[in-house]
Amino acid sequence: MEEEPLSDWAERRSRRRADRYRVVTLTPGPPAGGHVDPAAPRLVSRWNGYEWEAVAVVANLAEAKRILYPETAGTDPTPCPPAVGRHRRAAPERGEGS
Repeated sequence: MEEEPLSDWAERRSRRRADRYRVVTLTPGPPAGGHVDPAAPRLVSRWNGYEWEAVAVVANLAEAKRILYPETAGTDPTPCPPAVGRHRRAAPERGEGS
């Protein structure tokens, strides 16, 4: 098996991480998924090739997404379908002697 030169590996790694962002929820306790508390403030960091550097502190998940996905800012790629209420079928009327 032939080993890959370190310079090739380093370049592949830097391309993979280029313009990579990370969002951290600023709440007490263990880290949780971004969907857990969408109203919580967040720290947006960007990989600069050596370490994560802070880009912005935002008020909520929606503002963080505007930074992460600027090409779709203000749009919802998966809009919710209109709410459809459940309709219950009326039970058949029972006769007196049933």
